[in-house]
Amino acid sequence: MTSGLSGVALVRQDLIEEQDALDTAIGDLDDTEWAKPTASPRWSVTDQVGHLTYFDGTAALAITDPDGFSAHLEELMRLLTDAHAVEEETLGAYRKMEPGELLDAWRAGRRALAEASATLGDDDRVVWYGPSMGSKSFLTARLMECWAHGIDVLDAVGRRTEPTDRLYHIARLGFNTRGWSYVNNKREVPSVDVRVELVAPSGEVWTFGPDEAMESIVGPAIDFCQVVTQRRHVEDTALAVAGAAATEWMSIAQAFAGPPTTGPEPR
Repeated sequence: MTSGLSGVALVRQDLIEEQDALDTAIGDLDDTEWAKPTASPRWSVTDQVGHLTYFDGTAALAITDPDGFSAHLEELMRLLTDAHAVEEETLGAYRKMEPGELLDAWRAGRRALAEASATLGDDDRVVWYGPSMGSKSFLTARLMECWAHGIDVLDAVGRRTEPTDRLYHIARLGFNTRGWSYVNNKREVPSVDVRVELVAPSGEVWTFGPDEAMESIVGPAIDFCQVVTQRRHVEDTALAVAGAAATEWMSIAQAFAGPPTTGPEPR
């Protein structure tokens, strides 16, 4: 995380740095690599970056023109009964682009979001695809999206980036969405507390939940973030999960919006 900043300004700066890190990692991909399939069914590397480009653009619109975003949302809702139409709306234009054009579009969208988000204060709310979101949560979700879809891209092309303490935002989001994961799966939220202790890339220890909790999840922060974003199965990580409620949570954890999904099978 960036020192000297706090609140929404810190999340904004870390989002920009996460986007730049992914750009550096994939900026020299060749045409064959852009066409490679990713873990998301039917999605190529191009589709993953197109997805980020589209929603960075609508995020900037939501900040700068809430009424315009609401009109966009109303139109998108009309398409929801047709999955092909939704995919065409969100990805169609980017699938027609050459890799260089798509990179330019992604970078332009990121700049627009960076400029728009510079106007946000800690107490501001932003309209979005469900309930409005607090400014910090809104930008944290964009950071999580960039990082998680970046994993899909990097896995597909056999590359890696070094993890950083920017993961703190995703880890906190993953912990805070425990209840959402149950509600989304139409399950009752357990009354059992779970303590989460994570080792950051820097070696710092991040803790979430009460000290006296009888159940726990302990291990590398990157592994926890990969599980709650459904990029890795918990069995393929170094997380030590103790207790029935903690185990159940890790089986359904979902830090992102949308219908419930199960994530990858163990490798």
